[in-house]
Amino acid sequence: MDAQQPSGAEAPVIEVQALTSVLGRVVIHRNLSLTVKSGEVLAIIGGSGSGKTTLLRVMLGLLRPAAGSVKIFGHTLHDCDAQTLAEVRNRWGVLFQQGALFSALSVFDNIALPLRELKAVPPRLLSELVMLKIHQVGLNPADALKMPAELSGGMIKRVALARALILDPTLLFLDEPTAGLDPASSKRFVNLIEDLRSEMKLTVVMVTHDVDTLFALADRIAVLAERHLVAIGSLQEVVQLPHPFIQEFFLGHLNECAEDQIRTYRASLRQTPRAA
Repeated sequence: MDAQQPSGAEAPVIEVQALTSVLGRVVIHRNLSLTVKSGEVLAIIGGSGSGKTTLLRVMLGLLRPAAGSVKIFGHTLHDCDAQTLAEVRNRWGVLFQQGALFSALSVFDNIALPLRELKAVPPRLLSELVMLKIHQVGLNPADALKMPAELSGGMIKRVALARALILDPTLLFLDEPTAGLDPASSKRFVNLIEDLRSEMKLTVVMVTHDVDTLFALADRIAVLAERHLVAIGSLQEVVQLPHPFIQEFFLGHLNECAEDQIRTYRASLRQTPRAA
């Protein structure tokens, strides 16, 4: 479905080539290839056990592929020297499904952690940067002193997002960004991601099972099934394919997948109040 990249076009942010992933003796992916274009939101969907999280972990360099390669910002992750790998990782942020906040650290200290690990930011500037991110994700200054146990699910997501963005990355990984949120909180969080994507000119890779989140954010969808990529393209393209998983996943939503319906849906989200 995707046309070949024209000559002179901007290089992909991520290139996954002929990837085979194995956990124990189980083959998770076989000969999987995809690219992520600069500035797009690519959503990865698939059934339970299809390897969505495994693919994300391979992209993050947390798992080594059995075969094939993952190239990010032009660097092959598993062939990089330590310094290059660190430089590449500093150009992306990650929002894990449950937020992955450190329970013993305050909101401020959770967000400040990546800056402190770099040891390159003076204390005064560090404080300013953290408070800027707290404001940017829609939290109040007083929230900086709170502990994770005092936060709602929506606030945990926002703190984790602030931490993911503290180094001003150009690439953002989202693992089930709206999981565990009620519908109203989910819409507000989706609005926040869309605003930040536009403001920071982010490229986004998102694993999700939520159809509403796909409608709101995704430019393209990659569908994992049967150990490989069975489809990749726009929402309108993907839903037309007869694959059983695709038809089941979008059951009840097919009439909403027309381009004008998606525009209407995204416009309706903009009317949602932005309170945390």
